[in-house]
Amino acid sequence: MAWTVAPEPYDSPEAAALWRAYYTEVSDRWYLLHEGRRTDPGELEREIAAQPGADLVPPGGRLLLARYGGEPAGTAGVRLLDASTAELTRVFLCEHTRGKGGAALLVAAAEDAARDLGARRMVLDTRSDLVEARALYARLGYTENERHNDSPYAEHWFSKRLD
Repeated sequence: MAWTVAPEPYDSPEAAALWRAYYTEVSDRWYLLHEGRRTDPGELEREIAAQPGADLVPPGGRLLLARYGGEPAGTAGVRLLDASTAELTRVFLCEHTRGKGGAALLVAAAEDAARDLGARRMVLDTRSDLVEARALYARLGYTENERHNDSPYAEHWFSKRLD
């Protein structure tokens, strides 16, 4: 099966379904680790509604949707923080497609999108429990560095030069 990656409106049905899957997974992982429970359904709905992705549209951002064998399989978002710095966000692959090369392809497409938006550097944050993500970013040339935001859930911050 082949991978494809293309820009997608953040509010398309496919993008919305993948955002829900992403947020459910990372939220459940956090709550299970810290509180021994899954995310409260009401809280999940509030958070999804509060962060729809409207900042992932040109000219300041972009959402990319990966398809595996023609089916929606993952996303990556890019948003400009300033004229030369973009933030990588919402990197997600459906569980059944992991380990098939899609993550590296998706991040490379996000880096290209960031360059197209004028960025010369990409930054991102992640949590300690997302060990797969931290390993991916290190493998793709991202280096861990100082805090660049005040996200209450971020525990690791990475960056990479794009030029």
